[in-house]
Amino acid sequence: MIIALSGGIGGAKLALGLSQVLPPGELLIVANTGDDFEHLGLSISPDIDTLTYALAGLDNTELGWGRRDETWSFMETLGAIGGETWFRLGDRDLALHVERTRRLCAGETLSAVTADVARRLGIAPRLLPMSDDPVRTRILSDGVWIDFQDWFVRQRCAPAFHGLEFAGAAEARPQPDYWPRCGPGRGRW
Repeated sequence: MIIALSGGIGGAKLALGLSQVLPPGELLIVANTGDDFEHLGLSISPDIDTLTYALAGLDNTELGWGRRDETWSFMETLGAIGGETWFRLGDRDLALHVERTRRLCAGETLSAVTADVARRLGIAPRLLPMSDDPVRTRILSDGVWIDFQDWFVRQRCAPAFHGLEFAGAAEARPQPDYWPRCGPGRGRW
């Protein structure tokens, strides 16, 4: 079993390459959830989504994020009525966020939702979040903590960077679907 830790576009490209040379049952991809956040009342998992779209052959290679052949009617309408449009959610991408949020609110874990979406999109390797517990990357700028996506996307990394924290990391439990098989007495790390 090969376990690949992945985050962002580069991680998705590596995971895609590994998926093309390894048998499906030999690859487990563990996705970063530190960039996850809530936006417009929806649970957004940028790194899981980038992996999902890349592995399903649905990724937008021109932008490097989101889905290919995306439409933007939702964002155009949201902007016209004064809504926040700094984090672009395409119409097809929006469906994933709505469904993820609905299922999480109904009590499903992020692991279960991610695995089911991957199965439905024909993704052969196992794809899991690093934890089902929330971990959020935050940036300290001028004495104020800013959510990573706000700092990175909305503010384009402009505020001065004075510190970094992973809120929730101390309480987050590792993904239970792969850690119990590793460690002392259970194989190798």
